[in-house]
Amino acid sequence: MTTSEVQQAGKVWLVGAGPGDPGLLTLRGAEVLADADLVLYDGLVNPLLLRMAKGNCERTARARRGSTLIVPQNEINERLISAARAGLKVVRLKGGDPCIFGRGSEESAALQDAGIEFEIVPGITAATAAAEYAGFSFTHRDQSSAVALVTGQEADDRSPRLDFESLAKFPGTLVFYMGLSRIAELAARLVEYGMSGETPTAVISEATLPSQRVLIGRLSSIAAAAVEAKMRPPSLIVVGATVEQRGQKSWFEKLPLFGRTIMVMRPAEQCTETALRISRAGGRPVVFPLISIEPIDDEQMQRVLAVLPRLHEFSWLVWTSVNGVHAFFRALFSSSRDVRAIAGAKLACIGPATAAALREYSLQADLVPRTYRGEALAQELAERGVNGPVAWFRADRGREVIPEILQNAGIELESIVVYRNCDAEIPEGFTSAELERQKVDWVCLTSPSIARRFAAALIETGGDPGQLSSRIACISPVTAAAAVECGLQVHLSAEEHTLEGLLAAIQNASE
Repeated sequence: MTTSEVQQAGKVWLVGAGPGDPGLLTLRGAEVLADADLVLYDGLVNPLLLRMAKGNCERTARARRGSTLIVPQNEINERLISAARAGLKVVRLKGGDPCIFGRGSEESAALQDAGIEFEIVPGITAATAAAEYAGFSFTHRDQSSAVALVTGQEADDRSPRLDFESLAKFPGTLVFYMGLSRIAELAARLVEYGMSGETPTAVISEATLPSQRVLIGRLSSIAAAAVEAKMRPPSLIVVGATVEQRGQKSWFEKLPLFGRTIMVMRPAEQCTETALRISRAGGRPVVFPLISIEPIDDEQMQRVLAVLPRLHEFSWLVWTSVNGVHAFFRALFSSSRDVRAIAGAKLACIGPATAAALREYSLQADLVPRTYRGEALAQELAERGVNGPVAWFRADRGREVIPEILQNAGIELESIVVYRNCDAEIPEGFTSAELERQKVDWVCLTSPSIARRFAAALIETGGDPGQLSSRIACISPVTAAAAVECGLQVHLSAEEHTLEGLLAAIQNASE
C-alpha cells in the first residue's frame, strides 16, 4: 500500500454547546462546528446550532426523553473513533460543558486509547448560566464565597460517594445537577446532617430557554413544591443564601418576547437569522421553511447575462428583495464584471433590509420609499421623472404592481428574473397538530407566497387554515390580504413592513 493510499486520520472536537440559549456557544465552538464533516449531538443541544453545521448531523442520547432511544456511551465512543479513522472531522456537541457531568473525560480517554487526535472546546456549564438567567449569582461577598457542583445522579454500579455530612456544612452555595427525580431524598439527607430546613432553595428548569421556570422555596418544602409546580428536567437545584437575590423576575424573563413560541417559515438560509433574533428577544422559535430560494435555469441565466453588458443603458436599477440583490451580484461577478458596471445608474430598494444587502457591496441606495411596498417604490420613481429605462431584478413569481405603475407613467421597464421563489417540500413533522403540541403562540407570515404556502401545507396535512389556535402575524397589508384570501384569520399586520417591525408588533400585542 502506497502512502497516498493510506487513509489520513481525522480529528474529534468535544464541544460544549452551552445550556440551551444558542447565543451562548463560544466562538471556537462555532468555528469547529461550521467546519465539521460529522456532528454527533446530544438531546440537550439547541437545534438552531445545527444550522451552523455543513456536515451530517446525528443525534445521540444517554437518557430516554419521550420516544428518544438510549444510545449507550460505548457506542458513542466507537462512533467517534470509527468516523475519525475514516478521515472525518468530527464534532461531539454536548449540552453545557463537556467535562462538567458531561462524560467528556470518558470520551477523551477512549479517543486517546485509540490514538485519535482530539481537542476539547469548553462550554458554558448549565449552573453558571442558570443562576444568572434566573436572577442571582452563586457568590456574594456577604453570602457565599464558595460553590460546589454536585451530581444528583451517581453511577448505578458504585456505592454512593456523596458526603452529605460535609455538604450540609458547606460554607457556600450547593448546585445539584440532574437531581430533580431525587430532590426529596437530597433535601432530606442535607437536613438529616444538620442543614437548616429554612435554607433558601431554588429549582431552575430549562435554564436559558424561553420555557425557563424558576421555583423558589425552602429546603424542607422544596420537593413537595416542585411536584405541585410540575417542574421538569433538565433542571438544577440550588441551595444557599444567594437564592434570595432573585426578585420577582430576572433580566431574562423581562425580555420582550420571553415565553412566546413563534413560528417562522422563511427560506432555510434566512430562517436562522430570524430565529436568532427571536431567541435574543427571549422567544422560542419554531422553524419550518416552506419556501426555498433556487437558482434560475440556463435559459433564464442567458437572459441575465445578455443584460449585463447593457447596464449602462439604464437610468435606475431596482431590487425588491435581499435575495434579488445577492442573485444579481453573483451573476455580475460570475461574468468577470464588478460594481463599476453599474456606475451610471441610480439604485432603488423596496426597504431597509434590501438596502442593507446593497451596502454589503459598498453601494448606497438612492431611493428607499417611505412605505416599504412595491406600489410606493414605483410611485416614487414615477414622481421623480425617471429619464431613461429602468431594470428590475426580481424573482420568477410575485406581484406585478411595479410594471403596471411604471408603464402607466410612461417609463420603460425591463423585468429580469435572477432567482426562483419555489414552494419547498413540507418539512417532516409539520401539521396543525404539531402547532398545537408545540404551543405556538404566533405564526409569522413574511410574504404573500409564504402565506399561500402555509395555508396549502395545512390543508395538505389535514388541517383547516381557519381553525388555528395560533395567532397570525403578517409583515404587511399585502401579506395579510393574501393570508385572508387563503382562509387564514389575521390577528395583526405590522405598521413597519420589516422583520423588526413584525417582531415589535408581536411584542406589543403580547403585552
